[in-house]
Amino acid sequence: MGTGAPVSVTAGADRYPEHNQETAMSHQARPDEAQEPETPHLDFQGTTPYEDYVQADVLTHLQHTLSDDPGEMVFLVTTQVMELWFTVIVHEWETAAKALRADDIPVAVAALKRSVRELEALNASWRPLGQLTPAQFNSYRSALGEGSGFQSAMYRRMEFLLGEKSASMLVPHRGAPRVHAELEKALHEPSLYDEVLRLLARRGHAIPASVLERDVALRYEPSPEVQAVWTALYAGDDSDELARLGEALTDVAELVWRWRNDHLVATRRAMGSKTGTGGSAGVAWLEKRAQKNVFPELWTARSYV
Repeated sequence: MGTGAPVSVTAGADRYPEHNQETAMSHQARPDEAQEPETPHLDFQGTTPYEDYVQADVLTHLQHTLSDDPGEMVFLVTTQVMELWFTVIVHEWETAAKALRADDIPVAVAALKRSVRELEALNASWRPLGQLTPAQFNSYRSALGEGSGFQSAMYRRMEFLLGEKSASMLVPHRGAPRVHAELEKALHEPSLYDEVLRLLARRGHAIPASVLERDVALRYEPSPEVQAVWTALYAGDDSDELARLGEALTDVAELVWRWRNDHLVATRRAMGSKTGTGGSAGVAWLEKRAQKNVFPELWTARSYV
């Protein structure tokens, strides 16, 4: 319409160079679009490095159900998972005990804090079992025979590390020499809490000789003098590393208490007050256990701060 003057095709590009650059780039393939991702290495001699490390093929072929009930598989796998968590937690608490003997509180606290997360995962294992009705549990209960959780050697090692010692609990394992020897060794070693109290004594706190020199193969019993030490620590600077150690231990103790209560509730739902597997007292036994706190003075001292 107009003048007949020629229109430059580059005029717009000259006026808006950034538009020209974007347009040009839009016609170029992006690097991540131009090349397919490399295929991971798939051909290995023998098993894969993952299998060599994790032993997944072993783990996933350890399930041998004894009934035709589909719910037994859930019970069996959940119980096996619990055993693995017991193993990890024992490792953490033994690491903490070793660090305490070396006066290395940061390493001990780090191990205890890791075990708190592991205890949370362990406690969550009750969820698949916590909704069992009596009829559902009875459908495969006979397959357990005399099997019972209190026969778990790794759980017993957990209890021993918490100070819950009992020589009679070695009796079920007499037929397994290696397991029996490991438990007997753990019975006669100081518990995690014994190592804590020895550390407090080395730091100048008034832990009585009767506590420090006690027979560590016996169950730990609360001490008024130990309670007084924790009361003084909690009444002081709460950023003190010994106070932080006390709180890490309390976190562990709380989750152990929750474990026992979750076990009680799941058992009560599944079988009521009937005799437990393996001839145990069932719910009555678990109720007694749930009433006890580990590291007892850490709880009672709070009433006096």
